[in-house]
Amino acid sequence: MENIVLEHKQCLVAGDGMLPVQMAKSAVQNGFDVVCISLSSDNYKDLKKYCSKVVSYGPGEVEKIKKFLIDEGIKQLTFLGKVSKTMLIKRPKLDKTAFNLLKEMKKLNDDAIMLKIIEQMQNIGITILDQTIFIKNLMVQKGVLTTVEPNDVQLSDIEYGYKIAKEMGGLDIGQSVVIKDRMIMAIEAIEGTDRCIKRGGKLAKRKNAIVVKVSKPAQDKRFDIPAVGLRTIKIMHKYGANVLALESGETIIVDQDKMVKYANKHKMVIVAV
Repeated sequence: MENIVLEHKQCLVAGDGMLPVQMAKSAVQNGFDVVCISLSSDNYKDLKKYCSKVVSYGPGEVEKIKKFLIDEGIKQLTFLGKVSKTMLIKRPKLDKTAFNLLKEMKKLNDDAIMLKIIEQMQNIGITILDQTIFIKNLMVQKGVLTTVEPNDVQLSDIEYGYKIAKEMGGLDIGQSVVIKDRMIMAIEAIEGTDRCIKRGGKLAKRKNAIVVKVSKPAQDKRFDIPAVGLRTIKIMHKYGANVLALESGETIIVDQDKMVKYANKHKMVIVAV
């Protein structure tokens, strides 16, 4: 993947958040033409600022998505942004192809679903790119990012939480845990990081909880690289979590300057380990 020659025309499949927008902006600034398949409405307008074409489909409209890719002559594609798996249990809009693919799958964990999608893309001659190719500058580097540094008690909790989060990632359950006083308050599952933080913060009595987010032990960088943004740190503050620990070199930070400024204002800690 490192030696791949990038095509001038790139396709972005965009889920929630500003990360897909950051990728589109970076790619266009570097001379690429980006067309986008939007799976979410929350960043649609921002994507239109940078993409030459934006179409909106549901995650289960496989036939329409494949037709668009073929019609546009797409050879390379990047997945970015959160697409909640809860769509599978909330009256999903599935076409015949999507229904048959899900029916033949033995399990519906994140990796299995994404690998099946990638297989479909490869069948029509499309290469799925490493998610970080256009946004390597957003990968967090080791060290303390904030003015306040973690104390010895917090570092001990971070070490323990890191170990648990890695084990959960290895089972493809989730990549985040909330911990307090060496007790796990919450483990991320289908609900996602934000709701995990809310649940864990409440159980920690909204005081002194620590959030640890890591990559999976065998992370496939074509999908689901862990990412955090300003919304993450705001939810942490609201629910009493004051330390965010990330895996360095493996986690994407969106709007790092804004995150650090907010954390410093509220005397929170952000550290990459």
